[in-house]
Amino acid sequence: MGGGSTAREHPIEYFSASTLAALVNYPLWRASALGQSGFRVVGMNLPSSVPSSLAPYLYAFSPPYKGLSATVMGMSWARAAIFYGSDRGKEILETMGVEHTTATIVPPLIVSSCVQIINMPLVRATILLQNPESNVPNIRESLKQIYKSNGIAGLWHGTSAGILKTVPKYCTAIFVKDYKRVLPKVDPQSTTKDRDQLIHSAIKSAAAGVAGAGMCFSLQMHISTISNIL
Repeated sequence: MGGGSTAREHPIEYFSASTLAALVNYPLWRASALGQSGFRVVGMNLPSSVPSSLAPYLYAFSPPYKGLSATVMGMSWARAAIFYGSDRGKEILETMGVEHTTATIVPPLIVSSCVQIINMPLVRATILLQNPESNVPNIRESLKQIYKSNGIAGLWHGTSAGILKTVPKYCTAIFVKDYKRVLPKVDPQSTTKDRDQLIHSAIKSAAAGVAGAGMCFSLQMHISTISNIL
């Protein structure tokens, strides 16, 4: 599923890969949610030799995994929609004669923005659910609590910051993934064609992940700096 030309034929593979990535990433996402939200980890009987800075990570990797299903499903459909929609959108734009770079950047810009807006209530609810000091039992009650406290607008609180953080990340990742000039072309007549394509896909995906993570970290630092100044 590395190239845009295969998007239409492999929608299931896009969703399966996104689901696997979400499952693997869940504990790290949980630790990130704890740290960025300022939630305090309590009630853990840690050895005195364990630094307090590691407590959120130990908590994140330990059961109970509150909101696991909703979080994984939310991340799965979001990533699948962004990568599938971006690859498919690129195909459509290029058949319309749109220049390659524009056709590569515009679809993830639009799709990831829409996904962030649609997914924001679920993101808010799953993050609130990770608070160790909260007695909210599930996603439904988490949504209710946000609505009671902040109204309907509260479900989309932080959407602009979310878009600023995630959209450039996915645009960067997809642009890097589709940048093929640094890799030798796969010989269609080669007996190792399938293996070579798999290696190319792995290299591009890894490069895209690193580039996207770097962009996300940089944006978070800038947003935090601006917030502190204001």
